[in-house]
Amino acid sequence: MEWRSVGILLAARKHGETSLIIDTFCPGHGRYLGIVKGGASRKFAPILQVGAQLDLTWKARLQDHLGSFKVELVRARTVHAMSDRILTAGLTSVSTILSRVLPERQPYDNFYRTTEDLLDLLNQPNVWPLAYLHWELELLTVLGYGLDLSKCAVTGSTKNLRYVSPKTGRAISEKAAGEWVPKLLHLPSIILKGSDNSSSITDGLNLTGYFLTNKVFNELLVKSPVYERQRFVKLLTQKASKGIL
Repeated sequence: MEWRSVGILLAARKHGETSLIIDTFCPGHGRYLGIVKGGASRKFAPILQVGAQLDLTWKARLQDHLGSFKVELVRARTVHAMSDRILTAGLTSVSTILSRVLPERQPYDNFYRTTEDLLDLLNQPNVWPLAYLHWELELLTVLGYGLDLSKCAVTGSTKNLRYVSPKTGRAISEKAAGEWVPKLLHLPSIILKGSDNSSSITDGLNLTGYFLTNKVFNELLVKSPVYERQRFVKLLTQKASKGIL
């Protein structure tokens, strides 16, 4: 069995004395693991960096085997992220979340392209945080936990949407919320199309974070990447408090 594709490096871990097992995300193949022989050597150090775009050739005797990778660097991305703590934390959040929650060998081609586009924006630090927020919203949808913010779940109205049900992920209008307001989640305007975006990106991430933590991470029983994501959100919050974001 053999295939060749481009892909994003999500993680790498030591295998034996000289090799690495790498975790990748590829169009047409999804999340795929394989061994890179000699991957722990200095030769591969600048290539096997998290977030790198790789030319990958996977080979195994049988389809269900772990298999091995031959890798070539297409483009590195850490060079852009390393100069900015927020971008470094964001890249770590993306790669860690994907390596923990995506099932192996299940293609998500549209979401792969969204992820590739997001990582290619690492050279635009002023744009990247908002792109990350929309990436998380799409991730929730891909995993079956998408938020329905198109209209009020109670009245069907598309106006004055202010809250989100923590149980269903559906929008609730200000009028329909009534006495339930303390139990509902705030819907930041920055998430709504055509809104005035008066809320901050971190407000949006507080909403997506609720569903990622309480639905995705808990229900999938994965090793939670909450720490990596929280560090990214914390750095963004600190920047926003200084009036920079």
